[in-house]
Amino acid sequence: MELTVLMPCLNEARTVARCVAAARRFLAASGISGEVLVADNGSVDGSQELAREAGARVIHVQRTGYGAALLAGIAAAHGRYVIMGDSDDSYDFSELQAFVDRLRGGAQLVLGNRFRGGIAPGAMPPLHRYLGNPVLSFVGRLFFRTDIGDFHCGLRAFPRAAIERLGLVSPGMEFASEMVAKAALAGLRIEEVPTSLRPDGRDRPPHLRTWRDGWRHLRFLLLFCPRWLFLYPGGALMLLGLGGFALGATGMHGPLPLGIHSLLYMAAATVLGAQMIQLALLTKWVGIISGVVPPQRWLATLAPYLKLENGLVAGVLLISLGLTWSAWLTWDWGTSGFGALDPTQAMRVAIPAVTLMILGAQVAAGSLFAGALNFSWTSSERDALA
Repeated sequence: MELTVLMPCLNEARTVARCVAAARRFLAASGISGEVLVADNGSVDGSQELAREAGARVIHVQRTGYGAALLAGIAAAHGRYVIMGDSDDSYDFSELQAFVDRLRGGAQLVLGNRFRGGIAPGAMPPLHRYLGNPVLSFVGRLFFRTDIGDFHCGLRAFPRAAIERLGLVSPGMEFASEMVAKAALAGLRIEEVPTSLRPDGRDRPPHLRTWRDGWRHLRFLLLFCPRWLFLYPGGALMLLGLGGFALGATGMHGPLPLGIHSLLYMAAATVLGAQMIQLALLTKWVGIISGVVPPQRWLATLAPYLKLENGLVAGVLLISLGLTWSAWLTWDWGTSGFGALDPTQAMRVAIPAVTLMILGAQVAAGSLFAGALNFSWTSSERDALA
């Protein structure tokens, strides 16, 4: 069988039969060997029977969620290729030839682009059309270095084997973002075709919730690509802090005076920057061991140096350096009979010393946390294989 037309369904009694009939007309008119598969997510309005009567194969998906229904549908599909789309009659399933042509031409993920194909009046809320989709698509293009114009179009096609290799796991609406992000990171050939969007045929509000699901998409993109959430801001803060230390700790002023008050802010920037860089590494590692993020070559290269023991040694060295610096400050104070200190001079030494101790404790704690994550993951893997 060449093609499976897959439709997730949850209480779509008004529209699912029309969608199935349109898909079957396309298969018949194009001479393609295929099936229409409805992944039902617990409908209570008779959608399942209506879909069967229209000629679809129906599977029941117990786990709730848009992504959960599609994951089950992809796993159950008989076709070499899958075209998925919502069963709310917002897409025309009788017009799928462009998707099939791209698949036969070697594309590994074909996305519809509603902004190029046309959005009928009332088909998409203005907030989604002019803010939500453009912003999230821009973030997706920036984070994953792809030129996709419509990151969240629900009509898309792919070779089933290629998408199964991506290890998709998201059960909710963020499944759409996960598919494109992982496909881009895996180097799949991604293409777009203009797709028209028309008002859906529901007599109730859509399952999509603007702010909740928009945040879930944005949250996934940020956590899936922590370099923008943590690494780049953290690196900038740390460079700012270290640069300020280079000027302030030595008494150099540059174009602006950097006294001990400025030095305190530089310490905060250094500590916060280091923490954000550490969080970027931990977030990436959590994503990899949980299966959400594919393995990263650069992280594999660094892995031999990112061992728990190395982190503890680095942390202890930083703490020791800070303590030694503090001890020297105390000794120097003692040589003057523990008299009154000049705050300006004393704090120029104390602030960097305390900063080193905080960084050392941070590195050691982060290393222990990463070690605990790694142990938990390997233990669960070992239990799963037992």
